[in-house]
Amino acid sequence: MATIDTRALVRASGGPRYAVALAVDALGTGLLRPFLLLYGVTVLGLSAPVAGVAMTAGVVVGLVCVPGVGRWLDRGARSAVVAASMLVRVVGVVLLVATPAGNVWLFAAAALFLGVGNQAWPTAHAALVATVAHGRDRDAALAAGRALRNAGLGAGALLATVCLAGGAAGSRVSAVVTGFAYLAAAGLAWSVRVRAHPAVAMEGDGEPAPRMGVLLAANVIYVFCLNVPEIALPLVLVTQLHASPVWPAAVFVANTVLVITLQVPVTVLLSRFRRRIVLALAGVVLAVSYLGFLVAMSLGQGWGAPAVAVVSVVCTVGEIVYAGSATALVAARAPARVLGRALARFQLSTGFGLAVSPAVITALASHGPAVLWGGLAGATLLSASAVAVGTDRESRERRDHDRH
Repeated sequence: MATIDTRALVRASGGPRYAVALAVDALGTGLLRPFLLLYGVTVLGLSAPVAGVAMTAGVVVGLVCVPGVGRWLDRGARSAVVAASMLVRVVGVVLLVATPAGNVWLFAAAALFLGVGNQAWPTAHAALVATVAHGRDRDAALAAGRALRNAGLGAGALLATVCLAGGAAGSRVSAVVTGFAYLAAAGLAWSVRVRAHPAVAMEGDGEPAPRMGVLLAANVIYVFCLNVPEIALPLVLVTQLHASPVWPAAVFVANTVLVITLQVPVTVLLSRFRRRIVLALAGVVLAVSYLGFLVAMSLGQGWGAPAVAVVSVVCTVGEIVYAGSATALVAARAPARVLGRALARFQLSTGFGLAVSPAVITALASHGPAVLWGGLAGATLLSASAVAVGTDRESRERRDHDRH
């Protein structure tokens, strides 16, 4: 296994200031994003359906803005786009804090700005890392960013839990702290001053441009794994196995800890293999875990919940392998002149998958464990096969090109 040079990893991730910006931004996001619906209901007195529709609209508008972010990146901007994604969320927080009780329109406006920032950030961050790091260093840097972000999100969520104990006043304090965190993170990100020069930049590792259609379609299915610990497992554990709510909470904490500790080592370990092969492997691991959940569910009450918790470790490993290879594959394959647009298209597929997965998961679960886990396993294996076939085709084309 390759050794990990921490200082080199920090430099490849944009430097110490940028790493601090990521941590502060993630802390602020953890303080607010998981509890935004609760804020609308408990602090503003909105009904859950109304608040949910406002938040969904924010996500949709955020996705609509992503192509524009890609075009901005392709004009050479990097740290400016990252900072802008954070400043947009500052506006969202200011609107949220200023929203009087019962005012759904201001809450919707706040959710809109927060949604735009949340959707723009992943594309901007990946483009910045791809500019300051190359090859496998870039893969490790992207993995390190994800691990750091998960740590910040977890810490922020814990702090928010403490604030929520203070009622409406505590929730408002949490929102205000989030705004200051976003503002500080934006200043740090801006100070990095990273800008690309597409006309002279090296194209992604000299590899051909990706066939994005297959990759994007597969990614929509792969990304369901990110909502398994948050939606699918709590749903089946509490409503079908009638387990204590402690079980889904423990699974979520374990998932977060594993991502924080294993994301970089696993990504570095698998760096000896081609990224498409690793991405296909991730699909196989996820499909196996889904079938494992099906078996665990068959154990019924008593042994079912512990079995689901054990299988969730396999699912998390699949998530880690997927997260360490998918964005890295897009960044490596896209020519530098269209890197922003390629990452934007990838973020659109990710955002779409995250948006539809709760509805799909709950709909499948209503028809029983076999439909839920069997359906997810089948769709994920099909996606993994499409990714693997793409690898074989590219290998043949490369060999034919070399012979000529």
